[in-house]
Amino acid sequence: MAVLAKIRQRSALLIAVIALALFAFIIQDLIGKGGFGKSTKDVGSINGKDIAFEDFRIKVSNVEKSGQGITSTAAANRVWDQEVSIALLSSEFDKLGLRVGEKHILEVLKADENIGKNPLFLNAAGMFDIAKFKEYFKSNPAQAQYLKDREKDAELNAKYQMYNTLIKAGIYTTESEGKMKYEMEANKVNFAYVAGLYSSIKDSDVKVTDTEIVDFMKKNEKKFKADESREVEYVLIEDKASKEDEGEVKSKINGLLSGRVVYNQATGKNDTLPGFRNATNTIEFVNSNSDVPYDSTYIAKKDLPAVDADRLFNLVSGEVYGPYMFGKYYCISKSMGMKSGVNAKASHILISYEGTQVPNKKEKRTKEEAKAKAESILAQVNANPDSFLMLAFTNSDDSSAQQGGDLGYFGPNQMVKPFNDFVFNNGIGKVGLVETPFGFHIIKITDKQDGIRLATVAQKIEASEVTSDKVFTQATKFEMDATDKDFEKIAKDMKLTVAAPVTLKAMDETFGPLGNQRSIVRWAFEDDTKVGAVKRFEVANLGHVIAKLKNVDKSGLVAVSVARPYVEPILKNKKKAELIKAKMTGSSLEAISKATGAKVQQAADVTMENPMLVGAGQEPKVVGNAFALAANKLSAPIEGNTGVYVVKNMSTVKAPALKDHAPYVAKLKAQSASDVNRVIPALKSSAKIEDNRKQFNY
Repeated sequence: MAVLAKIRQRSALLIAVIALALFAFIIQDLIGKGGFGKSTKDVGSINGKDIAFEDFRIKVSNVEKSGQGITSTAAANRVWDQEVSIALLSSEFDKLGLRVGEKHILEVLKADENIGKNPLFLNAAGMFDIAKFKEYFKSNPAQAQYLKDREKDAELNAKYQMYNTLIKAGIYTTESEGKMKYEMEANKVNFAYVAGLYSSIKDSDVKVTDTEIVDFMKKNEKKFKADESREVEYVLIEDKASKEDEGEVKSKINGLLSGRVVYNQATGKNDTLPGFRNATNTIEFVNSNSDVPYDSTYIAKKDLPAVDADRLFNLVSGEVYGPYMFGKYYCISKSMGMKSGVNAKASHILISYEGTQVPNKKEKRTKEEAKAKAESILAQVNANPDSFLMLAFTNSDDSSAQQGGDLGYFGPNQMVKPFNDFVFNNGIGKVGLVETPFGFHIIKITDKQDGIRLATVAQKIEASEVTSDKVFTQATKFEMDATDKDFEKIAKDMKLTVAAPVTLKAMDETFGPLGNQRSIVRWAFEDDTKVGAVKRFEVANLGHVIAKLKNVDKSGLVAVSVARPYVEPILKNKKKAELIKAKMTGSSLEAISKATGAKVQQAADVTMENPMLVGAGQEPKVVGNAFALAANKLSAPIEGNTGVYVVKNMSTVKAPALKDHAPYVAKLKAQSASDVNRVIPALKSSAKIEDNRKQFNY
């Protein structure tokens, strides 16, 4: 069983099927939260192949139980992505007739160290022994099913390796492409031009309608493709403390400062209970009267509430300060004494060596070499203390090198023990050499902070029952009135604010700035929720959200509000371009310059690889036109990235011909190395995928 447990811990032996967890993950009880909401029993289909809801539910349940703190909706989204990717890849494997045998599967299994390096599966020479591996599972039949499952995963991953190799082999670069790459880098053009910049026309002078944005998206459908969406506007009525509630808490905590008289039923007499100032057991008093238990930590001044830090830090032992506000609490604090050196500030130079867990080492060195170098640097620091900063910058293997080794302030036991002991057992200015598992540290103690221990009674300022009842009544009234009346007018009449609409997809969890509000998303996509529908939701620790379904978008395009920030500048520039073109009259650059008020400029030695124009940025279309022109020829107006250009080719300088373009072919190959990662997105874009997840309650 111990072997099986170890294997289970490290079953990530699938060689990264592009972040696909090809393991059979398993999903939480979706039926328990509402079950089948519709007629279908399938959660979806990929190219006609159905995904049964029950199998899907089991996989989601397993993901939820994996201990990652994932919600059922997030788990469902993850498993759906896995199912789609696996189905599409498997279909490709079948089309290509990919087959793998036992040997290939074993090689994949061996890639996991808990299998390939497990002592139970190694022979006398320390090599993986297939016979021992098989014998173990043969003699442990209870674990045979586990092995079968892992073999299925390994088979799928082995096929993916083959598929991946085939794709990589199919991506090639020709000599002609290499030649073109060379010419784009080496050919140069010199030209004069007049630029009518878009920025010369105010944005307010050109308007872009929603219809124009939709038309643009339809022409570029692939870029703006989206799932069906809903737009929801809402009003938030916070359930927060009133001024009266604040006053009551302040009065209550004020009353704790001095003693009070209470009737003792046991003796029939009045007893005087000591207040916070005179409490004989301060810690017990705090724990009996505070919403936050006593904390014995010594606190540096910088960590105290900013507004009251000076007063609190300078309290003498036994002195009381307050009431004061800290966040959502009214507080009174008593000093329990000071302590020196509770925080320290230090700088260090880390010299690591091979074998230490330090990324980005500046150079390879043995432990002995690292020690010798550290001792040499220590000697330099002792000889010239001011050299520490530059030595850290040029030698330290720690990221703090960029700050001259400065680690800032830290408390006891925040650093590894040898480092911690040196800093907290020595005074400011001390420099020394310490070894830790990270390497050798030259440490300089630069400062220490004193701290104060405070006993604080803190009582939370929160809405009273009376206030919460008023908020509930207000929210309910708004919901009822807004159901059949103007949502915005009702909000205005009640002095409430309608928040900006939130665009939602069926499997979203986040609802705008309110975070995870899955119940609102689910409501927006219910068949019974029509445009104009209004519903109130109670949001824990916040208040009441009254939501209105404003719009249903089944166009298959992203919402106009989402697309506008990207599309509007493009369409505005197109409109500006027409206005600028109308001014660009004349048969010479000088005439066009006079007509537009833009001066004639020069561009020298510009290449297609880097089509940069000074003051304008990248303008590939403009530079491409300049290359295409014959010498001294004038172009028609060109719509570029930053304006409309008219160019005149002064000269084109062609680079000398090369016999071999291999270096440029190699460059292109390196650039296309990641093209294999585009396979799954490409398969998804051409697949027929039906997603029925919104028909089930999560």
